[in-house]
Amino acid sequence: MATTTDSAPSAETPAEETAAARAATRAGETTRFPYRTIAMGVIGSVVLMLASLGAGGILVSDPVIGTGPLSWLRYGHGHALATTVLYIGFGLVVWAWVRLGRYALAGRIGTRPILVAAFAWMAPLLIAPPLFTRDVFSYLGQGAQLLHGLDPYDYGPAALDVLPDVVENVHPLWQTTPAPYGPLFLLVAKHIVGITGNNMIAGVILTRLVLLLGLAGMLWALPKLVRHLGGRLPVTMWLAVASPMTVIHLVGGPHNDLLMLAFLTIGVWAALERKHALAIVLVTVGMLIKPTAAVALPFLVWVWANHLPREQSLLRRFVKAVTPSVAIFAVVFTAGTWVSLGSFNLGWFAGLKAPQIIANWLNFPTGIGEVVHTLVNLVIDVPVSPFVTVARAIAWAALVAVMVWQWWLARHGGREAILRMGITLLAVAVFSPPTLPWYLTWGFVILSAFAWRRVQLSVVVAVSVFLVLVYYPTGEQSLYDWWFIIGVIAASLYGAASLLKPDPLGLIGVWRRQPVTPADSADSAESPAGSPTSRATS
Repeated sequence: MATTTDSAPSAETPAEETAAARAATRAGETTRFPYRTIAMGVIGSVVLMLASLGAGGILVSDPVIGTGPLSWLRYGHGHALATTVLYIGFGLVVWAWVRLGRYALAGRIGTRPILVAAFAWMAPLLIAPPLFTRDVFSYLGQGAQLLHGLDPYDYGPAALDVLPDVVENVHPLWQTTPAPYGPLFLLVAKHIVGITGNNMIAGVILTRLVLLLGLAGMLWALPKLVRHLGGRLPVTMWLAVASPMTVIHLVGGPHNDLLMLAFLTIGVWAALERKHALAIVLVTVGMLIKPTAAVALPFLVWVWANHLPREQSLLRRFVKAVTPSVAIFAVVFTAGTWVSLGSFNLGWFAGLKAPQIIANWLNFPTGIGEVVHTLVNLVIDVPVSPFVTVARAIAWAALVAVMVWQWWLARHGGREAILRMGITLLAVAVFSPPTLPWYLTWGFVILSAFAWRRVQLSVVVAVSVFLVLVYYPTGEQSLYDWWFIIGVIAASLYGAASLLKPDPLGLIGVWRRQPVTPADSADSAESPAGSPTSRATS
């Protein structure tokens, strides 16, 4: 990530071009919004919501359409039709998001239209069945265990003899496995189930509303992080808030990563503002929601150490920073665990192993193990498990080396430390099993506050589209449906190319039976008067 000027001819210097883009961004706050682009995403989101009633993460006993005249949408050709319509809705949301990104990169709009678009696209999904996942049912099942006196770190939801609707909707894979989440999130889930009881629809909606507090925290922190880390706020909001990874995975899912990211982003801001004790407290609380936040803590120690007087050696400053950091962490961790579980129960560390039973090639080391097994299996019939186990063990060793190296590169603190933190969060998501699509939001959200090149953002578009589509809307993975995956890759690459050039394959131009111009007519119609015609620095 870095700043770069567009190759388009311009009489302005790079500095003048950047200033013009920023001026246009400020002007975009008061000019008319790109209404048609926002409306396109809203239509797509509404289509997603309606189609998800038949093709999403529906309930085992669905009180909405399970036995009514629309129950045919859940089976056979009806389910295939609902799934097709759902993908059309997803395509409209992605199309709108990419167009919005082009406007932001060109300096045509400011932050407000992007947030309006993101909120408008999220709104229909608040009442939709879970999309591309069923994890929220596990949240409710584990919260029900805590509510009724069962330790979620010793038993799976199947041990419950109450709330049958809650139990039956937990995915079979997680019925007997311990919870992999932090105790504070289980306390949140406990209170949600305490309110909604056996009503699963109310439980899913209330979970989404609670997790929106995480979105609010991110929205508060990101503008402040941008000022420290050098990004452009409209691009940051487009990448971190309006992205399908947030709209569809974190909100439409929903996923508790959204709540963890609030504490992580606010904690990073606090560290950069020299509020170091507060930063350690906040990130530790984030760890009590989802343990991944702990990855950030060693990097925050470097930030603290580099805010101490420079007359002292780096080693002495590190010791002075790490000592209170460890003390604060110990107090918050102990208190948070005790308040959440009623005791200092460390069983949740064993629960962290539960997701490792997921094995598919989206996790890079698992994929390598499966490829080697396939080659060996051509000669001799052997089980796949040893190959995956060895590949994962090697990946763990490599990940530890990467984490230590990135941590050492962060020793000068400041922006460099936060950059290395974001890279490490991405590395953890990719190399530690399992790799689930929404895990990459950990690094994306932190890194979104830095400056990005346009080509880098196009890669993020491809990755974001791919990571939504590699799971079916029902929450089952599609990774071994090879023809489908080829289509997913093609769609992802087309979305990436569309950020760089509208209609990159000339498909719209052919349909309209006219030449394709550098910017489609909708772009021109929605561009505020007086906006620059050259692309802005990104």
